[in-house]
Amino acid sequence: MDSDSRTDLSSNQEARGSAMPSRVLGRTGRAVSVISLGTWQLGADWGEVRPDDARAVLEASAEAGVTMFDTADVYGDGRSEQCIAEFLAAHPGLDTFVATKMGRRADQSLGNYSMANFRAWTDRSRSNLRTDTLDLVQLHCPPTEVIDSDQVFDDLDTLVAEGVMAAYGVSVETADQALAAIARPSVASVQIIINAFRLKPLERVLPAALEAGVGIIARVPLASGLLSGRYDESTTFAADDHRSYNRHGEAFDRGETFSGVDYDEGVRAAREFSALAAARGLSPARAALAWVAQLDGVTTVIPGARSPEQARQNATAGSVPPLGEEFTAAVTELYDRRLKASVHDLW
Repeated sequence: MDSDSRTDLSSNQEARGSAMPSRVLGRTGRAVSVISLGTWQLGADWGEVRPDDARAVLEASAEAGVTMFDTADVYGDGRSEQCIAEFLAAHPGLDTFVATKMGRRADQSLGNYSMANFRAWTDRSRSNLRTDTLDLVQLHCPPTEVIDSDQVFDDLDTLVAEGVMAAYGVSVETADQALAAIARPSVASVQIIINAFRLKPLERVLPAALEAGVGIIARVPLASGLLSGRYDESTTFAADDHRSYNRHGEAFDRGETFSGVDYDEGVRAAREFSALAAARGLSPARAALAWVAQLDGVTTVIPGARSPEQARQNATAGSVPPLGEEFTAAVTELYDRRLKASVHDLW
């Protein structure tokens, strides 16, 4: 890409993203797009993604008004962070917020969530992202004992005071972990799975976050693609795709794969969701993303994308008119009837 096209993307960011609303991400004080980009798939665990394709996804997202990229130090062992840094270096005028994560480079015990490791992990991310101060560092789905540790958060406060990071948050697996993190006075944001197949956070987490002024980053909004409506019982996934190797939690929490829903049952539920979306003239993916983004208390939604077209389509969910209480009632009825008994009490 030549310098003129790089300048065009930066100087016209506001115009390009004029249809994309933004919200302040909790205690960070920074505004981010309501539809952002999750970049797990740009590093690993979703099948191979070539560097050129990854850059094209970032480019398309920025052009569509996305202003936040969510990554982690373990996504592709740093490749995701490095790809974002290369993209931002090519677009120096772009106003982009980068949220990364740390904690998964060691065994999941409280003792490994130490200041020495925090310094090593954040130094590595700062190098990967080519920045002195990280916008947001999230503890990466730590054990509950970590969220309960005062020392952990004292250390994070020290890193903020030193300018290593501007703010910190917690990415969690369960609603109870989210509530514990929200209660911490300096936690800026909480990241949690919220989608039409995972409704438990609507009960207590979103109201608590609103009251505390904590941002909510909704991840896995398409239930690992189930809510796109593109899969059926015969769909297969690459061997290095977590949707093949982690369906039962073999590698990490199984709630991260298809939201913990049994695949075949999820396909059947997704067909019903697709009908709800079609009745409103929307694709299932666009309806699923818009519905989460419109929930009171959600700050931003972070779908992944494997192609520029998918990134552009995801971003259009930010401009969907309010779906309303009737749609939410239909989603809730579907969840209660098909999925609640199997997933609600687990996370």
